[in-house]
Amino acid sequence: MRRYVIWLSLVALALAAPALAQQPRLVNGRLEPQAAGQGLERRFGALVSAQTEPAWIGYAVPIAAGDRTMCCYGDGWMTSCGLEPSAGRTRIGAQSPTPVTGPVRLEGPESMIVLFRVEAKAVQKIRTFTPDCELDAGGRTIYWLEGVAPAESVTLLASLVSRQEQTHDRVTNSALAAISMHRDPAADTALIRLARQDTSSRVRGEAIFWVAQRAGQKAVPEITAAIEQDPDTDVKKRAVFALSQLPRDEGVPLLIQVARTNKNSAVRKQAMFWLGQSKDPRALDFFAEVLGK
Repeated sequence: MRRYVIWLSLVALALAAPALAQQPRLVNGRLEPQAAGQGLERRFGALVSAQTEPAWIGYAVPIAAGDRTMCCYGDGWMTSCGLEPSAGRTRIGAQSPTPVTGPVRLEGPESMIVLFRVEAKAVQKIRTFTPDCELDAGGRTIYWLEGVAPAESVTLLASLVSRQEQTHDRVTNSALAAISMHRDPAADTALIRLARQDTSSRVRGEAIFWVAQRAGQKAVPEITAAIEQDPDTDVKKRAVFALSQLPRDEGVPLLIQVARTNKNSAVRKQAMFWLGQSKDPRALDFFAEVLGK
């Protein structure tokens, strides 16, 4: 019987390990775990509205495939990432850095940490890290939401992008970048919707860029549609830049086509600029053809 109880305890610990491993490695701060429950936006909104002083809200979600570490470095070594400005930082007790536990990963991380800084009952900043990064909270509290569904995280971030009263470019840009790193189909849907429908030309342009980063060749129809159909020249130019971010075998021919045929001279000029940056022989052949006319 005793062996059976021990076995059940080991199974429970094994099942709990992934969830525990997703919590941030925190120093100089308080972590307050809470269940996300049903409806992340509602739970998140209640936490934001309840804050009377600056705090952080965070959670972990699966990260898109890739060999990446999102952390802070100094002198070639990984260092603690300060969430708060160094001035006025209050250290809590004599805490030592949280040790890294578990096996050393030979591949990229499976999850990422999304953190929102809340002040004056509004989101002022969004930051993303991988779990191997040690975070210095500067004496602040981090309300840690457990069991967040990736699709609900995407919805929450997209709502911050689209919010009419949101005037902070850094929040918008950080939210779009965070969406693009989600390992969930909802991220593709949200980015494409924002690229097509958002009322802000700046948001549409940024969303097109992140669509290209996620989808590669699959993103070409969305990018070319923006170049041809979006009414804003700046969005068209941003879409041309997105083409330049595709692998050379895919992006260079499309840039040449835009430079040849697009009716907007600013767009053609932008395509030629990125062709020049590519240093691709096909781009040189195209320029020789243009100069020969």
